[in-house]
Amino acid sequence: MAAPRATAEWLFATLFSSPWLSRATGRLCDLRLPPALQVRVIRAYARAFRVDLTEAAHPPEAYSSFNAFFTRPLVHGCRPVDRTAGTVVSPCDARVSGIGPVPADGRLEQVKGLTYSVEALLGSAIDASLFRGGMQATLYLSPSMYHRVHSPVDGCIRAWRYVPGRLFPVNGPAVRAIPGLFTRNERVCLFYETEAHGPVAVVMVGAANVGRISLSFAPLTTNRGAQPGTVRPEAPVPVQRGDEIGAFNLGSTVVVLLADPALAPADVLGEVVRMGRPLWKRR
Repeated sequence: MAAPRATAEWLFATLFSSPWLSRATGRLCDLRLPPALQVRVIRAYARAFRVDLTEAAHPPEAYSSFNAFFTRPLVHGCRPVDRTAGTVVSPCDARVSGIGPVPADGRLEQVKGLTYSVEALLGSAIDASLFRGGMQATLYLSPSMYHRVHSPVDGCIRAWRYVPGRLFPVNGPAVRAIPGLFTRNERVCLFYETEAHGPVAVVMVGAANVGRISLSFAPLTTNRGAQPGTVRPEAPVPVQRGDEIGAFNLGSTVVVLLADPALAPADVLGEVVRMGRPLWKRR
């Protein structure tokens, strides 16, 4: 891979890509501030990023730390999940920065002029081969969004893989400046088997600042000394569309891969979608 051009965006992103820096930020966000100060911090953040506090399951006074607020659950029912047969839904609130078929060469577009390989993203040529000719979507979560991740399909999680790495920002300037950014940041890859769509992968890509990724069904939290590698449980983990599977801390990205070529993408490119909204439907 050619060395990236030393633009101001590249220098800034590189400066803040150290996992140690993100770990330190995480400790700050985990601090238990005096309750009155904690509420002011949360309300100031909500105003700055236009966070809808009416969707949160708890009021600002209920959170023990800023990170507890950031990874907040929502009021039950405020994210309805489309359960139409053959539908794949968005696993998170996000802006859809890419959606369409997986190219024959297995390289996905990071941004116009920059691509990266599915093999490098998943950390396995064998796993990547399952998605040639299938479908993909790239979903960017801004700091203002709900940061829990849910299952986009009905099926069973047969394995997951933790791939350590840097923690570059995943905002627009960084994506344009850092070649292969999603393959260089730490990430967790979840591998599904489904009846409706065959193999499916959901890749949670970490980002600068807190940088932690946690799973809801297994004791894994990244950027805290977790061992890299692949876990294959004795029994696959059954999930349905909308079931919570993990959570991010601060900005992040999800890449969804499907082996199923017989899906029609929704007209959502460039739009902000909510968890549970259809990304694909059976043709």
